Amino acid sequence: MHTLDDYTPPQEPVAVLHADEALLVVAKPAGLLAVPGRLPEMQDCLIHRVQQQYPDALVVHRLDMATSGLMVLARSLAVQRALSEAFASRAVSKQYVALLDGQLPDEAGSVALPLMSDWLRRPRQKVDAAGKPALTEYRLLQRQADGSRVLLTPVTGRTHQLRVHMLALGCPIVGDALYGGRAAPRLMLHAQSLALRHPHSDELLQWQLAAPF
Repeated sequence: MHTLDDYTPPQEPVAVLHADEALLVVAKPAGLLAVPGRLPEMQDCLIHRVQQQYPDALVVHRLDMATSGLMVLARSLAVQRALSEAFASRAVSKQYVALLDGQLPDEAGSVALPLMSDWLRRPRQKVDAAGKPALTEYRLLQRQADGSRVLLTPVTGRTHQLRVHMLALGCPIVGDALYGGRAAPRLMLHAQSLALRHPHSDELLQWQLAAPF
């Protein structure tokens, strides 16, 4: 189980799946911070590792430390701004695979519940009418004896959105100690697909990375 209380980042390298003059697409391992943490022992992270090979790499978005999968990085401030705007305007498509602890009530649907920080139990988030709007679409991929394998599409990008929305359905993600999922070696959440328009050519680019679970 990967936690910030005992940060021991994985030693596996960060695979670079795409590189051009504008951007990079990389595969983040589970257990690796996307950006540096506050403490000195939390400086080993994805962006620092990538910058060893691509010193101009810049963060555009993040994945939770415990989540694996696809991340896009910019190679200039102009591209960073363009990609950040694409994420903000929902012009970037992302899909995740997750294993849920429990049986989904429906084979497909959506969760539209506002989220905000649970200040007394940080870093947890919670459903609250005063929170920011959040929308997740889900589709059942496979029913299993002890859970559900699902495809998740976050329409918005709130902190811990997928984790809290699945909890709201009564099916926390397996390995999610923060939100009550049953124990597993890792959080069973993986960013498997990413699609966006290239900031220079406007060509639609798509990447897939199969879940390691």
